[in-house]
Amino acid sequence: MSLYDNATYISDVKKIASLDYSWEKLEGKKLAISGATGMIGSFLIDVLMYKNKHDNLDVTIYAFGRNEEKARGRFGDLADSDKLRFVKQDINIMIPEDICDKKVDYIIHAASNTHPVAYSSDPIGTISANVIGTNNLLEWASKVNCERFVFLSSVEIYGENKGDTDTFAEDYLGYIDCNTLRAGYPESKRTGEALCQAYIKQKGIDVVIPRLSRCYGPTMLNSDTKALSQFIKKGVNGEDIVLKSEGTQLYSYAYVADAVSGILKLMFDGECGSAYNVVSDDSDIMLKDLAKIIADYVGKKVIFELPSETERAGYSKATKATLASDKIKKTGWKSYYNISEGLHHTIDVLRSLYEH
Repeated sequence: MSLYDNATYISDVKKIASLDYSWEKLEGKKLAISGATGMIGSFLIDVLMYKNKHDNLDVTIYAFGRNEEKARGRFGDLADSDKLRFVKQDINIMIPEDICDKKVDYIIHAASNTHPVAYSSDPIGTISANVIGTNNLLEWASKVNCERFVFLSSVEIYGENKGDTDTFAEDYLGYIDCNTLRAGYPESKRTGEALCQAYIKQKGIDVVIPRLSRCYGPTMLNSDTKALSQFIKKGVNGEDIVLKSEGTQLYSYAYVADAVSGILKLMFDGECGSAYNVVSDDSDIMLKDLAKIIADYVGKKVIFELPSETERAGYSKATKATLASDKIKKTGWKSYYNISEGLHHTIDVLRSLYEH
């Protein structure tokens, strides 16, 4: 059984594919996605391929990755479509101009380490994808006359709340101690955003920047070590939810379908050079309450456990990081999934996959 056999997953994909967006901008175009098999990239591809199949959209997708076997395993029969083409490419290596027939209309940079163990065990790779990889893709974009470049940034760029605001608007800059191992992720995302501004100025690239809140969903990778991902995996396996802190951290979250709808909306209608927070409505919640929603849903309880040194090294020190969504809503975007609905969908879909 695959994701494509699950009615809940397909309904989420269909909902985003059915939104009243400017899909005509993609008609007959080429779109490249780095991190194509990741949580965000794979859902993006499923939405676009759904549009191709059911609405005759006719957009050709170039799925960038380092492992074609992994991509074929993720996308199944879709991998045989002439509208989905796998491109074996390490983005940390300069990208050949002719890799996609010398013309790509849209580029979405979604490749990045996005969980704590990756930050602490592969800090060089974390920084490289966000800086070197971003530079290589932007340089490539300048050579293939790309119409729009979409750089997926993160809530992490805001750093720690300095105590002077309840929510982070796009013009807020908190505190980051750059002389730590953990700083590699937020600092490199900040540098990635700065690179985007540099390419806008010097090479005339059109760039928009979605800043994603903490994302989750049934397309999350099994290797994901974020706290919420660990909670979800415990819930899917019918185990007690393990909380490795007091759980008073207050964060904003986004279900993967909302994150992807926000990315697409900004690709179509966002302002060049602007960054926009992407967050699901009614999804500001403390970690302990998040754990309880999952535990209650699967009939288990929350227990507390000290983290390992490796886990602790990758944890964010931010204890309150909630995002304002006023700016993106001015584009006409809205979210469709609150935290309970998103978690229930995630658990139901993953349960059905694991059972088979």
